[in-house]
Amino acid sequence: MTAQKIDGIELSKKLRADVTQRTLALKAKGITPGLAVVLVGENPASQVYVRNKVKACQDSGLHSLLEQYPQTLTEAALLGRIEELNHDSRIHGILVQLPLPAHINSQKVIEAISPAKDVDGFHISSAGALMTGMPGFWPCTPYGCMKMLESIGFELKGKHAVVIGRSNIVGKPMAMMLLQKNATVTICHSHSQNLKGLTQQADLIVAAVGVRNVLTADMVKPGAVVLDVGMNRNEQGKLCGDVDFEGVEKVASFISPVPGGVGPMTITMLLVNTLEAAECAAT
Repeated sequence: MTAQKIDGIELSKKLRADVTQRTLALKAKGITPGLAVVLVGENPASQVYVRNKVKACQDSGLHSLLEQYPQTLTEAALLGRIEELNHDSRIHGILVQLPLPAHINSQKVIEAISPAKDVDGFHISSAGALMTGMPGFWPCTPYGCMKMLESIGFELKGKHAVVIGRSNIVGKPMAMMLLQKNATVTICHSHSQNLKGLTQQADLIVAAVGVRNVLTADMVKPGAVVLDVGMNRNEQGKLCGDVDFEGVEKVASFISPVPGGVGPMTITMLLVNTLEAAECAAT
């Protein structure tokens, strides 16, 4: 068996085409969806991420406002600027790029963003909405994973899903989304015992811990679906995920590659969330 690759680039193109059409419909009503992206400091990886997000907005017809501040920006100044953006009718989504400098409390900054503009889905109100099955913004990476599963027609009802990782950004919200689709979910982490025994039972495995080769072929049940959310570098400096791709590809039925899998979907779902925020504001 050789797994079929879930092409995040191609799926993103289809979803972004829909975003573009819906954006045009809003523009016809005099509304341009707007995303404010705030970057503090000069983290090289963050600069790349921010650049990609701004370009994605522009390519889909959204308005993007990029604000870059020095590492020395005070917490109070950042909170003040977020409050201004909360009241700016041209801005429908606010994204503060993480990580922030050590002297700034990231959670306090996230909570300062209006839940109506929390397109990253990190606000406690968004987390609570997801937990209780209420409408709200879903974090972009697990949201993208759900769209990938939908694209291959994978029926989650009654399936056993194992999520490796329990972060607030991916692991926990991923588990909640899978539960909403009636999957049986196991969350594994650094203190889990017999990880291999758990993953071997899974119909779906989502690897999201940032550890190379945390999932190998002998840990995967034949025919399982594997989503690789990891972002690492190998000895040659080449981008790779958390999954031993070459090995697992021979056992799984579907697998997402790195790069070209979940990554493009994350930015795409940010556009979707921003568009939906603008549509809500227009009603």
